[in-house]
Amino acid sequence: MHRVLLISSNGNITSKQLNSLNKSGYICHSAENEESALELIHEKKPDVIVNEMHEPGEKSIELIEIAQKANPNIPVIFISKKGNIQNAIDVLKAGAFDYIPNPVSIKKLVELINDAASSVSVDDNAPVADIDTTDSTFLKDVFGNSKAINEVAERVQKVAQSDANVFIYGESGTGKELIAKNIHRLSKRKEQPFIPLDCVALPSSLLESEIFGFEEGAFTGAVKSKPGVIELADSGTLFLDEIIELPLFLQTKLLRVLQERQFRRIGGTKLKNVNLRIISASNIDPRKALEASKLREDLYYRLNVVPISLPPLRKRKEDIPILTEHFIKKFNPSCPREITGITNEALRYMKKYDWPGNIRELQNAVENAMSMTDSNKLCLKDLPEYIVENKIIASDEEFEDIDFKSAKNKYLNLFYGQYFDRLFKKHNGNISKIAKEAGISRRTIYRILNNLNES
Repeated sequence: MHRVLLISSNGNITSKQLNSLNKSGYICHSAENEESALELIHEKKPDVIVNEMHEPGEKSIELIEIAQKANPNIPVIFISKKGNIQNAIDVLKAGAFDYIPNPVSIKKLVELINDAASSVSVDDNAPVADIDTTDSTFLKDVFGNSKAINEVAERVQKVAQSDANVFIYGESGTGKELIAKNIHRLSKRKEQPFIPLDCVALPSSLLESEIFGFEEGAFTGAVKSKPGVIELADSGTLFLDEIIELPLFLQTKLLRVLQERQFRRIGGTKLKNVNLRIISASNIDPRKALEASKLREDLYYRLNVVPISLPPLRKRKEDIPILTEHFIKKFNPSCPREITGITNEALRYMKKYDWPGNIRELQNAVENAMSMTDSNKLCLKDLPEYIVENKIIASDEEFEDIDFKSAKNKYLNLFYGQYFDRLFKKHNGNISKIAKEAGISRRTIYRILNNLNES
């Protein structure tokens, strides 16, 4: 339960806000001015400070400095009647978390405090081992505490106890094979083989022999008999990745195996009995594959007895700190120096990125950052450029008769000035709304505004 210190010279407003915040589950304290608030900072040790003053001044800056000496990560939110760029620059430069104009609704205030409290869930100065990594999923090599991944874990536990075929659907990089391995590991077949096959890794001419095997002399080059993955997975689990890409004639043959529990090797005459469980996976929605006639309907119902949908990483961004910690630990043995953690600033950028490559892309980004960093803690500068870069577009004429450095400084400042001036007017100085529309962090906005102020 988070502690909030509310500073306001308006007693009536403070009373209403305190009641609302208490009902929202916060432990609240109040101060009438910044001087009395300084005593409460040391006495009550708040997690978030909300300073609702007429206009930020020297005492406001002093308040931030003292608060952050007591707790370097404490977020301070300023609410002011005068919303302008200079005030925003002053308080953000001093280390404020946000700056918004009055009036502000109770609902918006609660949202701001929730955002501020969650932003310090990982201590910038704490080693990565101190992050809470309780693995509520109980699955091997699957990390996260989000509702989405916990629902997947619960479904895996249930289906593993049965012998039903499973269809796993998820975007590339979400960990479909990892989930399949966990289903096998938790099942009664766990002592038997787990055989994976990527249906796009081989041409259709080779897929058939890879799946069903062949007898000696069945075709040119078949110098000796070879079992297929169906035979190898007997009594165990066969994992067919990207099943949608399996040619329709092979889907027909696979359907017969599921119906009859028997098959023949290519070139063979003897029927072989088989007892296996099939876990299929695809990054294409199987229902869309049915509509496009890429998947046989009868095979779909045989394979899709129990469906499991894996969430993309952009739908479970609260798991990014835990996943990042896991990858740091994973790559530390091969890293030039031991990495002890990652800064909050870097994590905020990682949470803002949508990760189209999902967990696989996150793993690559962490490994890349660990290989390039000069520090024992990953910082924003260590992240791949595509995660933090902002593109600038200008006309060809604007770059004529000017050197690169001058053009960069001139037109970047011009662009930033015009862009943020419009947003400040549109949102009345509300940094949160500006950051949301711009698609960048509050810290980035502060850095840009500070550079503009010095230019």
